[in-house]
Amino acid sequence: MSKDTIFFNRPHMTGRELDYIAQAKFGNMLAGDGPFTKRCHGWLESRTGCNKALLTHSCTAALEMAALLLDIQPGDEVILPSFTFVSTANAFVLRGAVPVFVDIRPDTLNLDERLIEAAITPRTKVIVPVHYAGVACEMDAILAIARKYGLAVVEDAAQGVMSTYKGRALGSIGDLGAFSFHETKNVISGEGGALLVNDPEMALRAEIIREKGTDRSRFFRGEVDKYTWQEVGSSFLPGELIAAFLWAQLEEAQAITNSRLAIWDYYHTILAEFERDGLLRRPIVPESCQHNAHMYYVLLAPGIDRQRVLDELKKYAIYAVFHYVPLHSSPAGKRYGRVQGSMEVTDGYSERLLRLPLWLGLTKEQQNQVVSVLRDALARA
Repeated sequence: MSKDTIFFNRPHMTGRELDYIAQAKFGNMLAGDGPFTKRCHGWLESRTGCNKALLTHSCTAALEMAALLLDIQPGDEVILPSFTFVSTANAFVLRGAVPVFVDIRPDTLNLDERLIEAAITPRTKVIVPVHYAGVACEMDAILAIARKYGLAVVEDAAQGVMSTYKGRALGSIGDLGAFSFHETKNVISGEGGALLVNDPEMALRAEIIREKGTDRSRFFRGEVDKYTWQEVGSSFLPGELIAAFLWAQLEEAQAITNSRLAIWDYYHTILAEFERDGLLRRPIVPESCQHNAHMYYVLLAPGIDRQRVLDELKKYAIYAVFHYVPLHSSPAGKRYGRVQGSMEVTDGYSERLLRLPLWLGLTKEQQNQVVSVLRDALARA
């Protein structure tokens, strides 16, 4: 490819990752829950205020742990947006639950809290708000509904590391929260995730489920004289090399966030005239939310052919992308889930959304090039 290619994403390294991996290797601790894992746990607990943080091998694994912790049974219902990644639903479908898809808000593209109550039935057990683009859902309203009906709240904060809602870290507000450290996220370990346990009564069971259903963690702390199988679980731990890489990222998490916000803000400034001209809509971030610049997306005006825009950008070696195909319209979504109410916003916005390149090191000159080609592409589409 041309040296002038502007990729959609380029994984960022802080410079300490390989050194920490070497330390882990020569420390003869390659399995999970070594010194680097403990550092990551401590950082996450301190930064978010959660009761317990547990690294997992993916955000998918963290969500699957949540379903086990909440003892989800066949026929239970879980309310979630359709505009999300498959793991949000799949983690609960694996336990036999039925995902109930609800439409999203037209401003933030998050689960529309005004539509939740209509989706609740006697089988409802969990609400899963997904913090799209690192912008918080309306958590106060969601928690109030959950308390009213005795439901659990699991935050899918895969995109939400370093974001807050009214000063509270995403992932730390519901009963449980899930982070992703996939290479496409802001803070990365290649593959990886974390479960945040906010209800202290769930903390010990979370450790057991994560350790193949055993009380092995208690054994290593000297709390029991041997460990044994206690309940259903699986191997959700990442290896220590993953944790070592992640620690180098967490050390620089604030600097990473600040740099991404500067790139996001520049896009927001130079695209303002496009919005005034009616060509697109820029992201909306409510005042109660501090986002983390996970992505910069635009909603193209109705009638613009998104694929033609993408093709035109690609001709100039600029790689922009669309996002989710709504789960309710997927084969598995139709098979395992059901829809509550209209999905008008989800269906319409999913066809108009376009994500622009955003990664550490993206220059203003490159952003100007993206926006210049985008304007020409919009004129042709």
